[in-house]
Amino acid sequence: MNALKVAEWDNMINVNIQGVLNGIAAALPIMEAQGGGQIINTASIGAHVVVPTAAVYCATKYAVWAISEGLRQESQTIRVTIISPGVVDTELGSDITDESSKGLLEEFRKTALASEAIARAVLYAVSQPDDVDVNEVVVRPISQTMM
Repeated sequence: MNALKVAEWDNMINVNIQGVLNGIAAALPIMEAQGGGQIINTASIGAHVVVPTAAVYCATKYAVWAISEGLRQESQTIRVTIISPGVVDTELGSDITDESSKGLLEEFRKTALASEAIARAVLYAVSQPDDVDVNEVVVRPISQTMM
């Protein structure tokens, strides 16, 4: 946080929080009209553990978790699942300019999950019977000890 990367914070907030809210706003009326559905939001293990240089990212992912949990509690017909992955092998974070944050992410990526692992977690959640709501799935590499 000491780096004061305000533009990067704004981008994270816009994508991670506003994007989730916009997705819910688009899907919820349709799901309510049809009497059900399932919303799956991607949080992160960063929603559960805060690490130095990642406080804003972790806060946005906690917001995704809190928004999703609130939606789950408010609806009797819509299933809501939060997928909280550990580090996944993607291009995400390639725009980080803070050198210590970038270095930390590069270190985490040495044991990153393949994106297929997250796809299997989503498949597990959506394949449950209609009366079963998988609230959260945390997926991380066996070797990941931090977060």
